[in-house]
Amino acid sequence: MSFKAGKFAVVLGAVMAVTGCSSSEQQPAGEQQPTQQIVQGGCATVELSAEEKAQVEQVLAGHVSAQTRAAGSVNVKVYWHVINNGTSAAQGNVSDSQIASQISVLNAAYKNTPFTFTLVGTDRTTNSQWYTCSGGACEKKMKGALRKGGAGDLNVYSNNMGQGLLGWATFPSSYAKQPSLDGVVILYSSLPGGSAAPYNEGDTLTHEAGHWFGAYHTFQGGCTGSGDYVADTAAEASSAFGCPSGRDTCAGGALDPITNFMDYTDDSCMTTFSAGQAERMDQLTAQYRGI
Repeated sequence: MSFKAGKFAVVLGAVMAVTGCSSSEQQPAGEQQPTQQIVQGGCATVELSAEEKAQVEQVLAGHVSAQTRAAGSVNVKVYWHVINNGTSAAQGNVSDSQIASQISVLNAAYKNTPFTFTLVGTDRTTNSQWYTCSGGACEKKMKGALRKGGAGDLNVYSNNMGQGLLGWATFPSSYAKQPSLDGVVILYSSLPGGSAAPYNEGDTLTHEAGHWFGAYHTFQGGCTGSGDYVADTAAEASSAFGCPSGRDTCAGGALDPITNFMDYTDDSCMTTFSAGQAERMDQLTAQYRGI
């Protein structure tokens, strides 16, 4: 997600939901080391530039339209990198069972898309600088040392992040220029059973993986323009938090897509990808990731 609006924050061990998501587009520059963070609900995924978006759309426009591949027909290998500050769960050392539960959440969320996920490796690294990494030099070092596989392999890094963020991701079209940075970084306490309520059911990774496949936020562009470039997700003026049933921020269209995985609502509210999103993710993944 290339938008850095923080989604959650934790103060003195208590999780305070403020919600947000941050893709590798707007990543904070500092490498602060808070041991407790306030989840401001944020995806820090850095948004593609206007030029990069135009190039992606040009590629899609020239793509021979084909039916979206069958549900579950594209297997994505997952390499999980646990970044901790010690041996306990409270220090980011998430358990193998939590990771297995997270993979199950992913497969359930993507069941109506072509993608299925298989965990093929887990490693654990104790490093205080990487543990609180929210972008910049620490990200380059962390990913440079740990990343495995190729363009079609999903590398997940779980850490304490800092800056009140939930996670960030890289887009498919960015792989060619910066392959070593490809992947998803998520807050360790956002895994199923973690402490980052209401973002502790595993859908932070669902959201960030959506960016990794090429989906934008549902609220991108607000009520005008091309928005998220998907026809069947209603325009939305701004990100939604909580689960505001009946929210309608753009006149003349359908209700806001608050249950969509690419919004900022609570994990319990997120339940769907649209058919258009599945098609877009399928095309971009085939084009840029070769799977």
